[in-house]
Amino acid sequence: MMPKFPVPVSVLTGFLGAGKTTLLNRLLKSPSLADTAVIINEFGDVAIDHLLVEQASDGVIQLSDGCLCCSVRGDLVDTLADLVDRLQTGRIAALKRVVIETTGLADPLPVLQAIMAHPVLVQAYRLDGVITLVDAVNGGSTLDSHVEAVKQAAVADRLVIAKAELAAEGVVDTLETRLKRLNPTAVLLRSAQAGPADLFDAGLYDPSKKSADVRRWLGEDATGHHHHARGDPAHDHLHDGHRHDSRISSLSLVHDGPLAFSAIETFIDLLRSSHGEKLLRMKGVIELIEDPDRPLVVHGVQNILHPPAFLPGWPDGVRGTRLVLIALDIDEHHVRRMFDAITGRPAVDEPDRAAIFDNPLSIAGLR
Repeated sequence: MMPKFPVPVSVLTGFLGAGKTTLLNRLLKSPSLADTAVIINEFGDVAIDHLLVEQASDGVIQLSDGCLCCSVRGDLVDTLADLVDRLQTGRIAALKRVVIETTGLADPLPVLQAIMAHPVLVQAYRLDGVITLVDAVNGGSTLDSHVEAVKQAAVADRLVIAKAELAAEGVVDTLETRLKRLNPTAVLLRSAQAGPADLFDAGLYDPSKKSADVRRWLGEDATGHHHHARGDPAHDHLHDGHRHDSRISSLSLVHDGPLAFSAIETFIDLLRSSHGEKLLRMKGVIELIEDPDRPLVVHGVQNILHPPAFLPGWPDGVRGTRLVLIALDIDEHHVRRMFDAITGRPAVDEPDRAAIFDNPLSIAGLR
């Protein structure tokens, strides 16, 4: 059987002791996660409690339920490439999903960049989502003390509170409120109730289902509500006392009409050049003047932009441009001025259609 690409990749992160391996062990017992590869940093740092039945080859262990467990051998790109090679050469029978468990102290952004930026891997894998665990007992103090923990929470698609049963209910409620303010676009869950259906398939487009859910991917509710930027004075008082949280902003940029491809390209180029390292994550769905019936999807981490892709049609009937930015120490006023400038400029000559759509990687930074 020919392998099916791209394979969805989920990044499981969270600070030291948050409960990542405990959650992963439970999830891997589900039949829906058969033929999943789990990538970890070192076998000695985790305790996969499945029966290890076969040492398949260097760095890869076959688990009893058909899953694989691999260690990162120096470079995540090498490990991912090796899995593709094993699949294509028949050394593993199937690969339906990859879960990457990061170390507790890891900044998740380099992992996301490795998936998005490699010219070969981007054809074989697609980023499904980031799952971040937060310890209910120690989560508040960890967020106060470690900016890495704040980044882990800020870039998540799914925020999972672990060990809630060990903490006072008031403590858990306070942590949930804080996480919602820190990352208003993420789905917030408690570990005990979180199963595979809740945590995976968080991406915009699932080729196996031929469907898209723009609102879910952008973190909007059913009414299409757009979250306020952190700089909104009405929200400033919510962040007193959280010195790391206050550095994180969530901005929603909305334009109700179509935009020229050149205008979007200019905005992303300016955004990357002026705020690139501060831009933790960007998601966007864009209505183009050149092709209004097919939404253009953009997705980036810092200076890395995933190759833009077109959806076959608008899934929810809501057109226009919607960009969500999660940023660290960013000048929100400057970003909004740049966006207003490109959305309010007079109509320009339409760029050469063939040049754009025959080479979609021409968008900013990917030429």
